[in-house]
Amino acid sequence: MAYKAKAYTLREESTESGTRYFISFKDGQGEHHELEVSENLFFEFRQMERKNRNLQQWNQRHREFNEVWDETLYRRALRVPKSLDECMIEEERNETLRKAVESLPEIQRRRFLLYYEHDFNFYQIAAMEHCTASAIQKSVAIAKEKVKAEMKKYLQP
Repeated sequence: MAYKAKAYTLREESTESGTRYFISFKDGQGEHHELEVSENLFFEFRQMERKNRNLQQWNQRHREFNEVWDETLYRRALRVPKSLDECMIEEERNETLRKAVESLPEIQRRRFLLYYEHDFNFYQIAAMEHCTASAIQKSVAIAKEKVKAEMKKYLQP
């Protein structure tokens, strides 16, 4: 349990004969007392203070400062679940994209997928197909325009 206000103070006093340890406190009637204590008791109080301070800091870091509602947890979620409408729209969009890519001529489709789906660059694809990188670039650009045109049809009512 963490206490906010200490009911005592610790004090060390160095003298020629050695170090003396004191604990000061006020009793129930408000009278101030100071007791000389052993080194072990003094260091136990110090350790208790450290543990108490660590507990307070831990509490501060982990305490919720507002009430946690479902809405709050929903906003904090890393991946907010999609609504049914959003899922349906995404499915339709994916289906339209798949059909648009499938409608491309074989060579354009292969080059388009190698570039966009498999992350090959134009030079790597050109080496696979034994042609120039500029030919691959033009082919992919034309395929991209065809796919865009198909997707615009989908977006327009």
